[in-house]
Amino acid sequence: MRAVVVDRWQEPEELQVQEIPEPVAGPQTLGVEVRAAGCNFFDILMVQGRYQVKPPFPFVPGAEVAGVVREVGDGVEGFAVGDRVLGSGGLGGFAERAVVPAAGAWRMPDAMSFEEGAALPMIYPTSYAGLVFRADLQPGENLLVHAAAGGVGIAAVQIGKALGARVIATAGGADKLAVARQNGADETIDYREEDFVPRVKELTNGKGADVIYDSVGGDVFDRSLKCIAWNGRLVVIGFASGRIPEVKANRILLKNIAVTGLHWGAHMVHDPARVAATFRALFDLYEAGKIKPVIFKRYSLDDVSTALGALASRKTYGKLIVAP
Repeated sequence: MRAVVVDRWQEPEELQVQEIPEPVAGPQTLGVEVRAAGCNFFDILMVQGRYQVKPPFPFVPGAEVAGVVREVGDGVEGFAVGDRVLGSGGLGGFAERAVVPAAGAWRMPDAMSFEEGAALPMIYPTSYAGLVFRADLQPGENLLVHAAAGGVGIAAVQIGKALGARVIATAGGADKLAVARQNGADETIDYREEDFVPRVKELTNGKGADVIYDSVGGDVFDRSLKCIAWNGRLVVIGFASGRIPEVKANRILLKNIAVTGLHWGAHMVHDPARVAATFRALFDLYEAGKIKPVIFKRYSLDDVSTALGALASRKTYGKLIVAP
């Protein structure tokens, strides 16, 4: 089969497709014919050897897949050959076939496309868990979403709106602000043109944001503490800016706020029942038309390097999909 193979640390533009043996489904896994795979920023870091997880060589990157079950491993229940599934296995997605842990696979809603399925397994559970489990977002509250035109940002905007919040979105440039509005943002702020802190205060009549969803970190985190409401919740999702921020505890005390983190991947180990509940809720929202993954562009397997380069440029929005 054809697959993108990493046999040394390299830059995304150096990636090449090779012919390798098809993977075989072992116990508790599914062999999947990959119809679509999602691109993530950590794929770039993993290829470069800069990610916290460093797989042994050679490996096939790509953590999110959607496709058709072609093989059911020993001990697997609830799946059959021919099922349309989405899932996340950490590796193997940028290939014609992949093996996915059955515990991390889900049958797709009938109306969901493979491209949408590949865009869902990581960013939507992350946003749902962050807003529901960690922030306890309530109807009528003000939700501030940073980087609102990125994959995880769009998911947070859609889910926040579905939960009844008033969504304030930050993004860079008119095009990305338009994407945020199209996906449910009530108010938008171009962080390249204005300081979001006074604007958030103005939009909330001086109160500040009840919940802040931050995948950026760095200065964005620091300044978010200046426009968070009394009893507000700041949810830390990641550090796309590259700097991991710190907070002085007196700030937490004085405004009675909570600074909380969300590591979605650890839920499978520590709270698997909540994982199942999250996907049920997301599929219900999808079928109700309240969430819908946004696809920026589709790429062939031979163009994975181009796709990851586009993602690294930060000029894209939504999800980039590879269709083997």
